[in-house]
Amino acid sequence: MLKTILIQSLVAGILAAVAANIYNQIYFFATLVDYENIINPGSLVGFNLLVSLLAGLLYLLLTTLFKAKGAIIFNFVYSVGSFACVIIPIAITLPLSTPSPELFPGLTVPMVFFPALSWMTIDPLFKKVGFEIKTN
Repeated sequence: MLKTILIQSLVAGILAAVAANIYNQIYFFATLVDYENIINPGSLVGFNLLVSLLAGLLYLLLTTLFKAKGAIIFNFVYSVGSFACVIIPIAITLPLSTPSPELFPGLTVPMVFFPALSWMTIDPLFKKVGFEIKTN
């Protein structure tokens, strides 16, 4: 079960990182404001993988403690946690040299939800297919 959750976490993190990088490019072309010195593709990949791996550990913990209700509790905690984390990009004070700091939350607030959305998107696929890593 641990390997399956680890793989699911990695897939969710990669999916969220791809979505975040695509959104970053779309936002740049729409606003012509570049926040490359604050948010870059590497930091987006690292952030999304880290959050997804931590979410996988939380999922493992909650499904171990609460058995059948663990997945429901996890989805609730992950959703509420994502909403609570919206305050982080809003509260960040950017350097004075940053152009158009008022547009920064428009870039980063939607990205806060990408790890949770990607997890909840692929979770049914892992359950429906019965994806399980066989070990000898």
